[in-house]
Amino acid sequence: MLELIKNKAVRIRQHLSMLDDQPIGKAALTILIFLDLFVLISIFDGLSEHTGQLTSPEQFIPQYCRDIVIEGEWNDTERLTRLTRIVSTSTGSYYLPDERERTRERHRLCAPIAQHFLAIEDDKGLTASMKEYLRVRQETGQLDSELERIKSAYDTQLLEKIADQGERQASIESIRKELADKTAAIDALVQKGKLLDSSLKQDERIHDLFVIIENISEADRNSLRDDLRQLNFWYPVKRLGMEMVFLLPLVLIFYLWNTRSITTNRPFQALVSSHLLVVVFIPVLIKIIELLYDIIPRKLLKHIIELLESLKLVALWHYLLMGVIILAAMALIYFFQKKLFSREKLMEKRISNGSCQRCGKHLPLETHACPFCGFEQFKTCSHCSKPTYVYGKFCKECGYGE
Repeated sequence: MLELIKNKAVRIRQHLSMLDDQPIGKAALTILIFLDLFVLISIFDGLSEHTGQLTSPEQFIPQYCRDIVIEGEWNDTERLTRLTRIVSTSTGSYYLPDERERTRERHRLCAPIAQHFLAIEDDKGLTASMKEYLRVRQETGQLDSELERIKSAYDTQLLEKIADQGERQASIESIRKELADKTAAIDALVQKGKLLDSSLKQDERIHDLFVIIENISEADRNSLRDDLRQLNFWYPVKRLGMEMVFLLPLVLIFYLWNTRSITTNRPFQALVSSHLLVVVFIPVLIKIIELLYDIIPRKLLKHIIELLESLKLVALWHYLLMGVIILAAMALIYFFQKKLFSREKLMEKRISNGSCQRCGKHLPLETHACPFCGFEQFKTCSHCSKPTYVYGKFCKECGYGE
């Protein structure tokens, strides 16, 4: 079986750059490269559309649902502030990547939340009021901190004035004025915040969403966590299945076309089908590697990094990463040097191009010695005693393997 696959791969490789037993021209090669790129881009576009039919964990349990259900308890004091933060973050962000997400299947806990949350998110006036409410709360907090600092400075200056009669009056007056200004600003912001708070709480959509949130139990939170964990584990497998449903028919079609073309000696079709067969295998390999990375290394690496961080040994991770990169670079160098650009392949290319086998400069036809480096291009075949290339694997006259 392995020998059959190896022979088939050798035949396909031979047909990638040969036409009628001759290397294909540059113009034909350019057309083939553009065809390969077009087909490859089309395949990835088709994969994206095809797998887009599969509901992802981010769509089945949207981020805003996770923030609302999983991330802790809600209390009456801070729930409006917390909701405004979630809405402000979700508006125009990755939470809602496209309109189709709004009609997708939802988790049983997320479906009612999505209905009200998206209604809030779609009302630009309401979201603007929520952002303004959040801004007012943040600015009020900042002014409160500044006010505490000013009060501390005022008390200090007042004590120093008592100890040092009359010399610090101007400084105290300046602090007193700044204190009055900050207090007035805070009062205005607090008043504005109360109006916004009252207005937002009276909105029916926000009220209904808070009613849903109040009915979420700890069991619901645990259930959503468990479901999300299972979704994240199985989704890559389901996605690969959808991708293979799209890719395998193309592999089969191009394989049968290539086999038929080679069998019936149709060189043009064999050339094109060989290229397409190689092109379609590129996304197949990429998707399999993605699955392996999603299921095994990514989760494993996450646990390793968390363990190293807990032990204060995170530097070891960087050492390991550098070691892996060094080994990968060495493997790539070996592959390119020994497999793609080996001396044997270099000699084959120079002989086929009519170049010197030592220095690589182009030579006139049937030149026996290189005029640039003096290298003798031919030797005597031990089988037929006729001249053949020094670094040729087979005699150019009788085909005897040297």
